[in-house]
Amino acid sequence: MENVYAVNGVELCAETFGDPADPAVLLIHGASASMLWWPEELCRALAARGRYVVRYDQRDTGRSTSYPVGKPGYSMRDLAADAVGLMDALGIERAHVVAVSMSGGVGLVLGVDHPERVASVTFVSTTTGADDLPAPSADMPRFSRPDFAAVEEYVAQMAVAEMGPLADLETMRDLVRRDVARARDFEASLTNHYAMDFDGPEHGGFADLAMPVLVIHGELDPLLPLAHGEAVRDAVPGASLVVLKGAGHGVPEPLWDTFVDEVVQHTGER
Repeated sequence: MENVYAVNGVELCAETFGDPADPAVLLIHGASASMLWWPEELCRALAARGRYVVRYDQRDTGRSTSYPVGKPGYSMRDLAADAVGLMDALGIERAHVVAVSMSGGVGLVLGVDHPERVASVTFVSTTTGADDLPAPSADMPRFSRPDFAAVEEYVAQMAVAEMGPLADLETMRDLVRRDVARARDFEASLTNHYAMDFDGPEHGGFADLAMPVLVIHGELDPLLPLAHGEAVRDAVPGASLVVLKGAGHGVPEPLWDTFVDEVVQHTGER
């Protein structure tokens, strides 16, 4: 069941799965993505393996606080502070953080600036942002953003193009329809994460992550090619990399079992 929590002067909508006595796994999705992009079935699969799973809407997604389009009142560090505040609201002392794409930056800030709250980090389809890493694939389709009336199909098509051949268009259409229906302001969702200040950790970078780190990256990621995931692995002492065969950006449904296995192994009690 979804609940709204007052955190850092904003409202964050979150949902939990499983037993609070189990190790907590905090799922943080990427730019513009509400918690629905962590499908309920995937969350329940993790919970069934002995994890207390938390998914939530970051600011400007879903039912959480929204800002005027193009004027986000927050930075990356604020989103990380939200994650800590949500953990406080839920009574979670330490969590295993799983962060996707843009929110790899949130996971990095959490791990470096709030290490006492982070048991491990899993970076999914993300990057160090180094200038010498490859650009998005030239083969990735280019879409022109339509007027807002046609935005659902645009987002679904974009998601499939990014996720690659294992993604299903009808599944994405259904997800986007539900996402639009529950959003406070879906246009702000599509805009504001890209307009915020991408400040990093106050106290270091990837090399300063002291907890166990797993990197999961799609073999065929057209948005952040595999070299980005390899760069994250190489930047963190002792990190390991799992390559999802046949996957693009993110974790498509046919590979959920693999993803769950890897996350469960990585988040065992320490």
